[in-house]
Amino acid sequence: MNPYPHFTTRKSLSSSSIAKAGWFLGRGQNKKTILPDIVKAGDPVLHEPAREVDPKEIGSERIQKIIDDMVKAMRTAPGVGLAAPQIGIPLRIIVLEDTAEYIGYAPKDETRAQDRRPFDLLVIVNPKLKKKSNRTAFFFEGCLSVDGFRAIVERHLDVEVVGLSRDGQPIKVDASGWQARILQHECDHLEGTLYVDQMVPRTFRTVENLDLPLAEGCPKPGSR
Repeated sequence: MNPYPHFTTRKSLSSSSIAKAGWFLGRGQNKKTILPDIVKAGDPVLHEPAREVDPKEIGSERIQKIIDDMVKAMRTAPGVGLAAPQIGIPLRIIVLEDTAEYIGYAPKDETRAQDRRPFDLLVIVNPKLKKKSNRTAFFFEGCLSVDGFRAIVERHLDVEVVGLSRDGQPIKVDASGWQARILQHECDHLEGTLYVDQMVPRTFRTVENLDLPLAEGCPKPGSR
């Protein structure tokens, strides 16, 4: 996911655009060529379930490099979450991180509504996600693999994720609010599911049209 829903390139940030920031940024046509590249929608690796990582292989040079590359790609994009299929690797690995800097670009009333708080880098191998409550919220999402578009997606507000750390140790993350949304978005990638497969279809729009009124009957952003 990308941290800025209202625009697609960090190079073009102006004071007015920064004031509108809030979700996940893709760099669009101004994106620098980096390795690894972010895979875009349409590539089969994004639309098929990923494979589990053999726990015995987590400490290997290959898996550790994949994790390092994922973190580098996420931070360079920049984004607040990335799944291994997004760099062309069909393995069940996700990384996520939300910083005070990213959150600071967004309007305070928006981040309060989203229950968005900073958290340190998380690396989860073979994550398994469980919903912890029936509470849900509707908010706009974007994705580094679907540049330049946003749509409202309903997500659960409270989740639990268990898996393995990059050291191969068991970990459990209890998340709520925006962090829970990021975890659901990234775990969806591991099932071959993009946010556009989960979205409220009539809310789909370009970043430039994000502030236009919603069509009649569409759910308004917020918790339910």
